[in-house]
Amino acid sequence: MEKKFFDHIIHGGDYNPDQWINTPEIWDEDMRLMKLAHVNSATVAIFAWSLIEPEEGVYNFEWLDTMMDKLHANGISVILATPSGARPPWLAQKYPEVLRVEESGIRNEFGVRHNHCLTSPVYREKVRNINRILAERYKSHPALKMWHISNEYCGECHCELCQQAFRDWCKEYYHNSLDELNEKWWNGFWAHRMTDWSQINSPKFRGESHVSAMKLCWNRFVSESHISFYENEIAPLREITPDIPITTNFMKLYDGIDYQKFAKKLDLVSWDNYPAWDKGRNTDEALETAFVHDAFRSMKDGQPFFMMESTPSLVNWHDVNKLPKPGMQELSSIQAVAHGADSVQYFQWRKSRGGHEKYHGAVVDHCGHENTRVFRDVARLGKNLEKLDDVVGKYTDAKVAVIYDWENGWAVKHFCGFNNVNRSYSDECMKWYKPFLKKGIAVDVIPMDADFTKYDLVIAPFLYMLKDGTIERIEEYVKNGGHFAATYLSGLVDTDDRCYLGGFPAGRLKDVFGIWHEDTDSLPEGMKNKATFNGKEYDVVHVCDIIHSNGAKVLGEYKQDFYAGMPAVTENAFGNGKAYYAAFRNDDNFAADFCDMLIKAANVSPDAPINADNGVLIRKRGNCIFVMNFADEEKAVVLDKEYTDLISGNAVSGKVTLPVCGYMVIE
Repeated sequence: MEKKFFDHIIHGGDYNPDQWINTPEIWDEDMRLMKLAHVNSATVAIFAWSLIEPEEGVYNFEWLDTMMDKLHANGISVILATPSGARPPWLAQKYPEVLRVEESGIRNEFGVRHNHCLTSPVYREKVRNINRILAERYKSHPALKMWHISNEYCGECHCELCQQAFRDWCKEYYHNSLDELNEKWWNGFWAHRMTDWSQINSPKFRGESHVSAMKLCWNRFVSESHISFYENEIAPLREITPDIPITTNFMKLYDGIDYQKFAKKLDLVSWDNYPAWDKGRNTDEALETAFVHDAFRSMKDGQPFFMMESTPSLVNWHDVNKLPKPGMQELSSIQAVAHGADSVQYFQWRKSRGGHEKYHGAVVDHCGHENTRVFRDVARLGKNLEKLDDVVGKYTDAKVAVIYDWENGWAVKHFCGFNNVNRSYSDECMKWYKPFLKKGIAVDVIPMDADFTKYDLVIAPFLYMLKDGTIERIEEYVKNGGHFAATYLSGLVDTDDRCYLGGFPAGRLKDVFGIWHEDTDSLPEGMKNKATFNGKEYDVVHVCDIIHSNGAKVLGEYKQDFYAGMPAVTENAFGNGKAYYAAFRNDDNFAADFCDMLIKAANVSPDAPINADNGVLIRKRGNCIFVMNFADEEKAVVLDKEYTDLISGNAVSGKVTLPVCGYMVIE
């Protein structure tokens, strides 16, 4: 399938000429260097509000006019940013209500980024106004190709405006019924029953912090506040430049916003990719990064996404900022393209001379010239990307999906019980994703309310909370021939974190899986049980569901403690399909073997019949196959037939050796 926004892979990144307004000769030098680096796009004016509007109602566009013209004259398109991520000092000084109030109840002073109240009418008006002026001024400029809205939305505010907005949100969510809210929040516990909407406040450490349903509602409210703020931002852009696509840059698996809902409001998804490459675990980092790529790719039905930021060298915000080895930046960028990115972009083009990020990596270092390893790496990659037009807009339909659901992640984080230390939801989902990627099988990463029917196999790790209708959709999917696998602590609560009555997993899922869940044992760090599966024995850690078969075939049993001999792994025929349950938290060895069984059962095949050593990841996109070596040593690949290497132009076949950080794109 195909969805194109551009004809070529976008190569460029954040360009901040406003930082160099007093040295305009640097602007001309940047044009020369961008051409050398095969840059075709620049993202401009992300944090330029204080220069564009130095005083309220006083505007300075001369520098931006010059830059837009200069970039266009040099064949470089512009992704123009709206500046709401960092407001100018005068705005905060004149309108202090725009500043956030922390959970402590103290209003912030001016500073940093995203220090603004999402519900403030004043701030929303000021943002809409500056965006309208930008759109009117540049709507016909030939360089303008995309809008970049704000920057890395995040955070929350606890001011009285937000408190009232939260109360209004709860009123709407619970149909203006306090009785319904009290029931759904189970407020009879600890005498919390409310008698007036004014008694609702945001969760705080110095107030109410133990009602998980309330915290779930706060998460939903904050997420929807960001989306509402974004819709306020883009309103004038949609009106004035309806044909210019719009995006905003997401941050990995940031849990403060439901990105799966937010993505529906974007023309295309983009995200900021900063893997921590380090000797000895690069393959693991590549697998985890691939999961995130696929999560964002899946948000718009698999269509290509943008990698809006990455570093061409190092970052400055890790505890220790390790410089990646030669070739790793290029390989990391190629991985993004392999998984569906139609852009490779950097933060930033030229290193800042001062400020918090002056030591953050950039294409052009403080030395100011092209004679650096990083610049040469970027230029080589830019030249190679020009040979990959065939993948632009292309994506391959996956036959396997892993459910990673933002709201379920919130619910998992908030409940108190079982093992409160070792229960990372994202780690669990990644563990069940990795075996497929290692075999070259494409995987979509989807919410629980996505369409299951287009997949042969769906895996739902730690599906603790069930949204309305999920039980029925799983039942229908399996009945009609689907293969569905779940793990421990699945199907326990509804959308308000209330436990289902009648036993777990909830409702008809007991019939779908052919089991019922009696209890759960939690193992402290260092304590293990054992379980069998297909004649092998595996370590069991952290969580053990104690389940009974109610018609399911037992594929594995616990080996130790009072529940030795009880089911640990089950398979149940239901309708035309099958449902599987892995009752314990397990290691990668079990996940790999269990997924091997699922692959055979669902008759899923690798996307490309190519064999490779461990550490080499293979990904097909359109008609192109990306073969990437993330190991710390050279690795061998055995091709099934003759291909054309799109980078070198040569024919390749048989056994091929990839160097460290080496890759091929073959067709």
